[in-house]
Amino acid sequence: MVLKKLLQLFGVGKKKKDSKKKGKSVDPLWQGVTPQSTQNVFASNCILDPCSSGAGTVLSLQKHEPGCSSIISTMINTIHGSESDDYKLFSQFDVVQDFSDHHYAKTSPGKATKDWTKTIQNEWKLLERDLPGSIYVRVYEDRIDLLRAAIVGPSGTPYHDGLFFFDVRFPPEYPRCPPKVHYHSGGLRLNPNLYESGKVCLSLLNTWWGTGCEKWGKSNSTMLQVLISIQGLVLNDKPYFNEPGNKSTVNTPLGEKHSVAYNQTAFVLSCKTMLYSLRKPPKHFENLVVHHFHERERAILDACGAYSSGVVVGSSASDGAKYASDKWFVSFKKSLDAHAELLAKELATNRTRALELKTDEPAADEIVPTS
Repeated sequence: MVLKKLLQLFGVGKKKKDSKKKGKSVDPLWQGVTPQSTQNVFASNCILDPCSSGAGTVLSLQKHEPGCSSIISTMINTIHGSESDDYKLFSQFDVVQDFSDHHYAKTSPGKATKDWTKTIQNEWKLLERDLPGSIYVRVYEDRIDLLRAAIVGPSGTPYHDGLFFFDVRFPPEYPRCPPKVHYHSGGLRLNPNLYESGKVCLSLLNTWWGTGCEKWGKSNSTMLQVLISIQGLVLNDKPYFNEPGNKSTVNTPLGEKHSVAYNQTAFVLSCKTMLYSLRKPPKHFENLVVHHFHERERAILDACGAYSSGVVVGSSASDGAKYASDKWFVSFKKSLDAHAELLAKELATNRTRALELKTDEPAADEIVPTS
């Protein structure tokens, strides 16, 4: 009853018409669009992230009028594809209770003011309405200052088919200052912007230098924008150039060679992250982990096989792009083959879990949205 009243107060949990569509068939390694296609949604009020692609990738996703929200959702869903029937079992946005494993669980929420609560209310509404099909969010009934998100790695990048988890806290000063974001790294550094410590380096979060609209703005920045920025700007196709010191080598033979090698390492670390998620999924995302990796199992293993045979990481086998057989590739192949073997075993176990879930009732800790 308490939850129902909370959902009604925040206007969350209402059914959305045609919000879930059956998934479409795509190339397991490549969907035929560049990862940057999710960007440049608007021409004005842009965010140019200094940590992003050396090509000067721009993401334009400021607060927008209701009429624009459907355009954003349509464009992003076209790129990433809509959910399969399995994904319908896991709603993109939901309110849950247990926050015990959240990174900021022991941080005091501070004094909640009326304006602060209203801001969080608006964030919840925006997320429920406009989340792209490849981002999932859980918020907490008893700690509305906390949020957890899962982001699917974009196709055409070394992060494709991976699941990346982030814990978020809205401080008492929000939105005058940006949210605090912690990445579930598992102790791995698979991207220049994502540290082993969990720090997320992004100008929008004021954790990197920037000016003007590159920085957080209390009147025009949102949590939705942060999540899409991480997916589109951080998890891109050439993360090597996210590092400011490497930008000067963009489009040079040496820079591209180092970028290719970085992508190889990033993909192996992404495979390690998959293993980490399969073995210890974050609370309230257990079912998503099972369904996601069950659906993408064949694509992941096919990618491992293709990359081990020399296909360039992030590209399709049909593209014909292959590595030279140098010492970098030999080392990459050895490491990839070892992790692919571990992944195959873990994915087989996950397959059993998926079959069991299909016959089970919804998990007790997943709160079904009210109509």
